[in-house]
Amino acid sequence: MDDLRGSAAGCRACPLWERATQTVFGRGPVPAALMLVGEQPGDREDIEGLPFVGPAGRILTEALDSAGIDRETAFVTNVVKHFKWRPMPGQKRRLHDRPNRDEIGACLPWVAGEIALVKPSVLVLLGATAAQALVGPSVRITKDHGQPLMSDLAPLVMATIHPSAVLRSVDGPGRAEAMAGLIGDLELAAQNLSPSDKPAGAARRQAS
Repeated sequence: MDDLRGSAAGCRACPLWERATQTVFGRGPVPAALMLVGEQPGDREDIEGLPFVGPAGRILTEALDSAGIDRETAFVTNVVKHFKWRPMPGQKRRLHDRPNRDEIGACLPWVAGEIALVKPSVLVLLGATAAQALVGPSVRITKDHGQPLMSDLAPLVMATIHPSAVLRSVDGPGRAEAMAGLIGDLELAAQNLSPSDKPAGAARRQAS
């Protein structure tokens, strides 16, 4: 994994590296029973060089804990390894910009290499970009979330919403519903993990 990470750090297969601070590769144990793949690093991830450490990462950590999964036992990464952004007019803030097909395609060898090394039993794809890039364009999160997807990437491949979708939801019932949906899908993933892949007391939390 260190060799793969080092090679990815010098990737120039698409223009995204020119404006990104650094390549943001996956983090977690290798191998790992659970692997989570999102779209791309955000502003904080680009600065710190680690995946899911910003606001969406906090939502993911909270959802995993609620589902009885210790994040430290999972390998977490993104399909795209550089932050694609556009400036906010009149401000220094950098706004997320969705990667296009060519940019996603340029990064696919890196995430494919991660999957091959991590060898997950359960592969959870966070959001439409990751799901469609790795399984196919027919995947629709609204109808396919929480369901096994046809793929040879792992024994169980499933999709759910990206944690950022929770952040974009309107405060109140809408956000609570989005969070509950994310947790519910992760609970389904947890059911396919062995007890050793869950933190102590996870079963008791789920039962309660």
